[in-house]
Amino acid sequence: MDPKAVKSDLVLILDFGSQYTHLITRRIRSLSVFSLCISGTFPLSSITSLNPKVVILSGGPHSVHADDSPSFADGFVEWAQSNGVFVLGICYGLHLLVQRLGGEVRVGEKQEYGRMEIEVEKSCGIFGGKKVGDRQVVWMSHGDEAATLPNGFEVVARSQQGAVAAVEDKDRRFYGLQYHPEVTHSPEGMETLRSFLFEVCGVNAGWKMEDVMDEEIKVINNMVGSDDHVICALSGGVDSTVAATLVHRAIGDRLHCIFVDNGLLRYKERERVMETFERDLHLPVTCVDATEQFLSKLKGVVDPELKRKIIGKEFICVFDAFAKELENNLGKKPAFLVQGTLYPDVIESCPPPGTGRTHSHTIKSHHNVGGLPKDMKLKLIEPLKLLFKDEVRQLGRILTVPYSFLKRHPFPGPGLAVRVLGDVTENNALDTLRQSIKDAGIYDSIWQAFAVFLPVKSVGVQGDQRTHSHVVALRAVTSQDGMTADWYHFEREFLDDVVQKICNNVRGVNRVALDITSKPPSTIEWE
Repeated sequence: MDPKAVKSDLVLILDFGSQYTHLITRRIRSLSVFSLCISGTFPLSSITSLNPKVVILSGGPHSVHADDSPSFADGFVEWAQSNGVFVLGICYGLHLLVQRLGGEVRVGEKQEYGRMEIEVEKSCGIFGGKKVGDRQVVWMSHGDEAATLPNGFEVVARSQQGAVAAVEDKDRRFYGLQYHPEVTHSPEGMETLRSFLFEVCGVNAGWKMEDVMDEEIKVINNMVGSDDHVICALSGGVDSTVAATLVHRAIGDRLHCIFVDNGLLRYKERERVMETFERDLHLPVTCVDATEQFLSKLKGVVDPELKRKIIGKEFICVFDAFAKELENNLGKKPAFLVQGTLYPDVIESCPPPGTGRTHSHTIKSHHNVGGLPKDMKLKLIEPLKLLFKDEVRQLGRILTVPYSFLKRHPFPGPGLAVRVLGDVTENNALDTLRQSIKDAGIYDSIWQAFAVFLPVKSVGVQGDQRTHSHVVALRAVTSQDGMTADWYHFEREFLDDVVQKICNNVRGVNRVALDITSKPPSTIEWE
């Protein structure tokens, strides 16, 4: 999708490393305004080529006083002024604006972290209809503060400790917030963003999934020649399914899909997804049962990263065989590969400014189809790469993917291999996990729920006998996009019921634990 083809003004986020940066992008899109996120240290040409109406400078873990602190490109301020671009600095972004425009930033006498009350000192558009003296609770996270403002700036609000909380320079269209309006801990933060975008900046809201679908179909048709064939590896998840359905709508049965049963799937996964693919979506799918091939390679393997690499390698072997057979049948090589890459994958592949890294940490070594044979030379089609998970579900609804399928919980690429913290072929671990989570009418309230087979044994008493059996951990989280998450608060009665069912019906388990960590600091999956 070409950002310039979107029927909405663009709000561009310059990322300076805040853990909340992606939330700014999501919050703005929820207002039907198109938003993208790029590194804050990208050259000016990367910004100007996108022609944004608004630029937001994100927060970050740095201090503007540090020698290696990241900053926007030289010429950015002059470009914004001469082109009528509105600029909003958030936390560290505010400090950058103040410092680069001639003000002073210093270490605060009293640092502010967590919830803090601020008071409006000047009525202005960024706070909508708020009057002088009105107060609200916001989420602060800063040690530095704006001590002296540049010429033309005015204080709009202060914290209860007297620190500058909001500033504006209306003539130059520069604004700043010391707190984070994008997080839920700032209850009126969305209202502030709405007021800023629509009342202050006059942004046009035209971001709709219907337009995204139409534009992506045009892009695919322009990319894929009339005689070209396309292959797609379906995982059974929402992302690859929506991507394949979109491509199929564009080019029809010149799309060829493969679904691999690696023996690490959920309970009756193959039967369920193949029924959806064939009956509901009419996708051309070849199903390959490679259970023995995968599990034989995984026997005795405990290290999660090695599991991922083995699974990735075996998948490539199966995929390569499928592609060669398809080439023989067609008389020509397929030219394109469809992948369900999402925008969070794109964001996570870019290292935060100021880290000194030229690439990201290894987050998921199995992600998408890496390491394909060099002679395959497939061009990528990634129709979802600018979308978040909930937006993919919206697109899926428009494409008539069954609602029950779209609401399925995310499932890791390596399958249950990363939910068994040990050898997947021992102790009936895979079957244990397939039985552990039961539907209790709360499925749609949870982003992701699963059980983890732990590589430890626990002493227990069952049937008046001492037992030494395995431990299962339950994990359930709520989230909007999977990039941050909180643990789901089950009713006690539900937990009592689940624990009894697991310990009574699953052989070899005598203890159940509940994971109550959020993301961050943990990831959603265990490994």
